[in-house]
Amino acid sequence: MTGNNLVSKSDVNLPDIVPHTSPMLETITAALGVNRNLLPSSDQISHAWGNLPRLLSRIPPELRDEGLIRMCVAVASGLFDSGINYAWNAAVIELRQKVRRFGINIIPQIISRDFDEKKLLDLKDSELLDLCLRLNLVSEHGFFMLDQCRDIRNNFSSAHPAIGNLDEDEFVNFVNRVARYALNNEQNLEAVDIQGLASSINVGGFNEDQYRVWCERIDKTFEAQRETIVGMLHGIYCDPSKSQETRVNAITICLRVKQKFTPSIYSILINRHQDYQAKGEVDRHKASQSFFEQIGILGLLSEVERHSIISNACKKLVSVHNSYDNFYNEQPFAERLQIIVANQAVPFTAQHEFVESVLLCAVGNRYGTAQSAEAHYDNLIQGFSPREIQIMLELPDYQNVLSMRIKGYQRCKNKFIDLVALLKPESIPTPSKSQYEKWIKMKATN
Repeated sequence: MTGNNLVSKSDVNLPDIVPHTSPMLETITAALGVNRNLLPSSDQISHAWGNLPRLLSRIPPELRDEGLIRMCVAVASGLFDSGINYAWNAAVIELRQKVRRFGINIIPQIISRDFDEKKLLDLKDSELLDLCLRLNLVSEHGFFMLDQCRDIRNNFSSAHPAIGNLDEDEFVNFVNRVARYALNNEQNLEAVDIQGLASSINVGGFNEDQYRVWCERIDKTFEAQRETIVGMLHGIYCDPSKSQETRVNAITICLRVKQKFTPSIYSILINRHQDYQAKGEVDRHKASQSFFEQIGILGLLSEVERHSIISNACKKLVSVHNSYDNFYNEQPFAERLQIIVANQAVPFTAQHEFVESVLLCAVGNRYGTAQSAEAHYDNLIQGFSPREIQIMLELPDYQNVLSMRIKGYQRCKNKFIDLVALLKPESIPTPSKSQYEKWIKMKATN
């Protein structure tokens, strides 16, 4: 024995105690006046006891604790229901240890909520198993087997009123699963080392090889872990304390594995985004909006929030356009607006401001337009919806800055005519056809 009373070798040899316990059980049942058949027979006990050395040898010596000793005593007495309870308790203790070794300080980044020692101890067994699966501390196969063990323990052990009895084979199978999937030092090498990924992302900017390796691993891992990783990357990106390099690492990986996003991943991202808003975490909420924008999934947000994002982008674009050095500074703002509205409908409430902002900048002023931004404006206009086309063709008839430029400067008028010509005739709504034809005729006479 070692100094801390743990077995010092891997092989386990148990004494043959059934000849001693069998008479004891007969004496106890006789003293109570009950039938000996209420307990497992000597043959059943002998079968379970005979399998214990092989099962216990699978468990590292340092994990053979007091709970497993009690399990052995219970088996020797034929108390299989108590035995599985002790085995399960040992499994839960070791799974908690696995979480601690993973790093409790890293887990909040992964699950997007506070996590500490107390919360670890407060986890229900089912929640602990879920967390271990997400952290890659157990494999999908191991999770399935241990979850069945949890169900068996809840319904057939001495921990709760049992709905039935386990025989010796079922007990051996239970301990085999616990030893194989919980009481071991093995890692699920097929999946992603989340702790390693989190550490690497925080070190500095990734090179192309790092992106390739991590993205390949994420692409090949199982769905539950991929959900955890994307959630972690979103949390890292939204963390105001993280460096720009770290946040770029996180968003770039997400962009490269986006094709593997599932409805569950989108649900996780939306829930986290709404949690930031509900908690008043303004910096994280704004960063999350940027995350959704860059990934190209703003359409998942509410119409009110999308209105706000598009409206703010339009205001920034027009503000830069009205500055003295707009010809040099418009391009990134025009590009951002194009990214925001890509693959999604502009909310009804934001369409007028959106169309007017794009046209005002695309037409430019009497001196010209920002040439570096013109391609973005052309793409935006060609992507107008029927209602947005209608707004575009009506704007010159109202009192606004755009109409003043079109009426006041021939250069701006000619530019607007060129923009109208970008529209496809078949996309023009019926109420706007006469206005469209008027501008097209001007194009023909120019």
